[in-house]
Amino acid sequence: MHPTIERMTEIVASGDDSKIVEILAEDVRFLPPTYWKTWHGRAPVAAVLGHVGQVFSDFRYRRIMGEGKDWALEFQCRIGDRDAVGVDLITLDDAGLIAEFEVVMRPHSSVGALREEMNKRVMTDTRFLEFRDAMR
Repeated sequence: MHPTIERMTEIVASGDDSKIVEILAEDVRFLPPTYWKTWHGRAPVAAVLGHVGQVFSDFRYRRIMGEGKDWALEFQCRIGDRDAVGVDLITLDDAGLIAEFEVVMRPHSSVGALREEMNKRVMTDTRFLEFRDAMR
């Protein structure tokens, strides 16, 4: 397994989302499952992923597939009282950092629950006021 992917699984298992910034490229792109916009940049993406880590419970990776720069990490978790499964699609840059991070999830009701919880958090986290332009 690539060292960055291994480090990602360690960070997720530790619950210390502040360490995610270590493995993100400066110009990382994050494509969330909740809407059709892309987050750009290390700081905004790290902030979003930090909140996601707090919304998900009982998170675990079930399978990890890939090689070189392209990886798929299948996961399962809970969002409140809802079960969810998904896949993190990761593309690494030449330095081995995460350049693109796309998440696909199901079922639809769990994605809706995630969006609702994330919207509440974004509205109360002052960092997102400065990141708002990164979404456009």
